[in-house]
Amino acid sequence: MRSWRAPLVLILTLPALLTSEFGASAADTTLAAVLARIDETAAKFKGLSADVKKVSYTAVINEETTDTGTVLVRRPKANDLRVRMDILQPDPKTVVIEGHKADIYYPRSGEVQVVDLGKQSSLVDQFLVLGFGSNSRELASAYSIRMVGPEAAAGEKTTRLELIPKDQDVLAHLKKVELWISDGKGIAVQQKFYEPGGDFILATYTNIQMNPSISDSAFNLPKGAHKASKKKPELDHK
Repeated sequence: MRSWRAPLVLILTLPALLTSEFGASAADTTLAAVLARIDETAAKFKGLSADVKKVSYTAVINEETTDTGTVLVRRPKANDLRVRMDILQPDPKTVVIEGHKADIYYPRSGEVQVVDLGKQSSLVDQFLVLGFGSNSRELASAYSIRMVGPEAAAGEKTTRLELIPKDQDVLAHLKKVELWISDGKGIAVQQKFYEPGGDFILATYTNIQMNPSISDSAFNLPKGAHKASKKKPELDHK
């Protein structure tokens, strides 16, 4: 299971943030209304910045690990997507994703490792469908969607949705996803990914800024960063 998990953990904490944006009207707690808000706002998405807290749970040893950091996303047009994630604690690293390639920079060593996400393209594409301006048609084509109901998350009133992957290859690695859509903002402030065997990843987002001004240079790694020798990247310290 860990072979798929390493590259995909780069995006597991990002996509549901981006299903919709800007202050939504008082929430109608029907699934149709939630999906309508997603459709109404998806076309407006150009980027975001946010703080993120990611809790990873490993069932076999009953252990949780927590990463905290920031996320920066820029999508000036549909096929031009850049993501930067800075993990600040406990093990600093910077991940820059563009297309199906990820650069992972380790500031303590100055090394950069390159991950070809294209080798996991079918899985990556389905996770990307969860957000980055996706509409309800795109979501419904990849997931069976069910509304769980109103629930508080990240200090906000939200509506929790449950998504089950339709693709059997994806379902073998990911049993379901839960999204907590803010009733006020119309965006997901929390998401949970359930893996086989009882493992899960829970991501919570705060200080969300929609469509900030982001320059191309924000996605550059520090000068002097050098390519690491070939070895399996350690993306998830569970």
